[in-house]
Amino acid sequence: MVIAGVDYSLTSPAICIHEGDEWSYDNCNFYYLVKNEKHVRQTNQYHGSLYPEYENDIDRFHKLSQWSLEIISKYNADSVYIEGYAFGAVGRVFQIAENAGLLKYILWKSDIDIKVVPPTVVKKFASGKGNANKEMMYDSFLKEVKVDIREKVGIINKQWNPVSDIVDSYYIAKFGLFEENRDADQT
Repeated sequence: MVIAGVDYSLTSPAICIHEGDEWSYDNCNFYYLVKNEKHVRQTNQYHGSLYPEYENDIDRFHKLSQWSLEIISKYNADSVYIEGYAFGAVGRVFQIAENAGLLKYILWKSDIDIKVVPPTVVKKFASGKGNANKEMMYDSFLKEVKVDIREKVGIINKQWNPVSDIVDSYYIAKFGLFEENRDADQT
């Protein structure tokens, strides 16, 4: 089974692809976009790319959705789990919604199964707290897999992008696999 966990944003989207019926960090591949070339890394599991240049918001949304579709299609994902909107968000909420809406539409047109998971569900699943902040999510990841993502993506300061996005995509994918297995057990 192939599950994609998508932490989709305007600035730092990340995708975790998990292959296999049993959850394992070793079965994950991580894809992320960064704006700084020094954070573009390619390892066995981590695949960073430079954020695409764009002319306007529509071009930006299109390029981000195509990047996502290409990765998800490459693995022929059985299901795609996407983190839902944080309803307390402020700022460019309309652009965030348009961006995510375009991705959902493109996945739907490609006959890819999409499931939206509320951020509070992902946070509770990962850390035990539905209101977990970035530090708590990162600490849960470190405790679970004992891998320092900052080292993997070359971030030595306390900057959170793309680290927190990769962590979120990991837990979205993990939640997705658990949901798929739970649903299979009930049938």
